Amino acid sequence: MRARVWGSVLLVIASAGCSLQPDRAPPEIAVPPAFKHDGPWRNANPSDREVRGSWWEAFGDPLLNDLVVRIDAANPTLEAALANRDRALAAMREAGADRLPTITATAQASRERLSGGRPIGPGVPIETNQYLAGASLAYEIDLWGRVRNAVAASRADASAAEANVEAVRLSLRATLADTYFRLRGLDAEQALLQRTVAAYERASRLIGDRYDVGIASGVDRSRAASQLADARARAEAIAGERAALEHSIAILVGEVPSSFGIERAEQRVSLPRFTPGVPSALLERRPDIARAQRELSAANARIGVARAALYPDLTLGLSGGVQAVQAPIFSAPNTFWALGPLSSLAALFDGGRRRARVDISEAAYRRLAADYRATVLDAFREVEDALARTNALERQSQQQSQAATAAARTEELALIRYRDGAADYLDVVTAQTAALNAQQASIDVQVNRQRAVIALVRAVGGGYSETRNSPSSS
Repeated sequence: MRARVWGSVLLVIASAGCSLQPDRAPPEIAVPPAFKHDGPWRNANPSDREVRGSWWEAFGDPLLNDLVVRIDAANPTLEAALANRDRALAAMREAGADRLPTITATAQASRERLSGGRPIGPGVPIETNQYLAGASLAYEIDLWGRVRNAVAASRADASAAEANVEAVRLSLRATLADTYFRLRGLDAEQALLQRTVAAYERASRLIGDRYDVGIASGVDRSRAASQLADARARAEAIAGERAALEHSIAILVGEVPSSFGIERAEQRVSLPRFTPGVPSALLERRPDIARAQRELSAANARIGVARAALYPDLTLGLSGGVQAVQAPIFSAPNTFWALGPLSSLAALFDGGRRRARVDISEAAYRRLAADYRATVLDAFREVEDALARTNALERQSQQQSQAATAAARTEELALIRYRDGAADYLDVVTAQTAALNAQQASIDVQVNRQRAVIALVRAVGGGYSETRNSPSSS
């Protein structure tokens, strides 16, 4: 008889292989064979967990390298993402525990007096001891895949949280590099303005001397003073903007702005050229796409959980132990056991609550599917934007360099003509303004080229396949 009972139990457990999770793949998105501005095509292989390399080191700036390392150690946004990942991993372990039986142990010791007027017994009061020790087991037979789908959902959530950590880390590093090069661009502009102020001061003294001997007019002196004051004002404006960028970098590396500083420096850094790879690789590498896909997988598994709630739960119980009124209690006659209950619980009427939960989970899946498509399409746009901007800025840099050289030559000639009396000082002012603007524009182009490269690195998921370094004047 006992063998038949256990045989029936094992048969039920063995049949628990049904899953109500839909068999769905992420939405298909037409992937172009190549980016519009770069790259051949190759077959895609999953690689979102590959090490992307220290791309920031390609710029050849030791201070930038040090600042990036400090992000991992102290940035609060990254710390929050890591904590969320740890919570998701713990939730995955919690869900996985439902695949195993729950075992509880009990121990009890008591002394009691039984009434003489009890309905069963000799009719006299009895005082007795009672000792009990035992254990019980409860196991949910996963007939409809509720437990398996819940575990799959939590596993996908944990994987999405891990991808989110990488997405946050990439975003913070790219933001730091972008802010850092903007700050260095301002250092270059400030150095330019300091040289310009010095040149304008010399010109102002020249005009003053010429005015004193009656060669220059008061208008010329006023124009020279105006040029000098405008250059000084520009320098002050840059100082304020630089301070704000420095404070932003302090927050990124987890420092208080009042105790953080970056010394001014005008330096040449390498301008790497990162190849974007191929469009199919974008779906493999970007952590935000990986996060969206795994969130979609979790939502699909939760549809299976919601559907399983429409069917009865089946739970197996098993208990046993020893019970006695006096020591020793651990002996064969004092043992007891029970197989069961093998219980089933099914809701006959709930007003449509469980069916509504299925609909909710289906709607959540459709929303995440739409989010996934939007994430992928936006990723392609970001890469194309970065490629187009990088190529355009390279051409613009060449033209702007020529413009700055020509403007500087025009300024020099205008000063010579003014000293010789062949030109009005208005020509000098016009040439000086054009030269300053052209040089500032040249610096801006170099900074924008660096920022475009960083945007490309961010767009392709933080990796690159080949680099070629070229000098940058910023």
